[in-house]
Amino acid sequence: MNRPIRILMAEDNPADQEITRRVITDMGIPSDLKILEDGLEVMSYLNRTEVYSDPAMSPRPDFIMLDINMPRMNGKETLEAIKSNPDLKSIPVVMLTTSSFEKDIIESYELGVNAYITKPVDIGQFFTLMGNLKHFWFQIAELPPNGG
Repeated sequence: MNRPIRILMAEDNPADQEITRRVITDMGIPSDLKILEDGLEVMSYLNRTEVYSDPAMSPRPDFIMLDINMPRMNGKETLEAIKSNPDLKSIPVVMLTTSSFEKDIIESYELGVNAYITKPVDIGQFFTLMGNLKHFWFQIAELPPNGG
């Protein structure tokens, strides 16, 4: 990929948002990170509606990270909306959440998540996790061509 990877993240916790920004910057992941607060905002961004109607302000992401526990529209509802849309379903989605409930894991995979990862609480472990994500998704795996 000749440009930074466009990462769209849905996370309502400001501390987790900041840690993610810091980890991605410190690890040198060449990315354009956009963090939104909840699933409704994610879908507005992806569908280019409301404040995201300008395609220059809402470029199609190469990769999406979702939290399950968000207000208004949770991660599973957002995942279902993404994977049921023919124009969006090819975008890889990783559930990055504190929930380790078996029900959440099973439902996420049934809805089409590409990976389910439980967030570690330790910052060192979070750096390791992000390093593993970077290595797999951005160095080993082939992301689908970006259509817009």
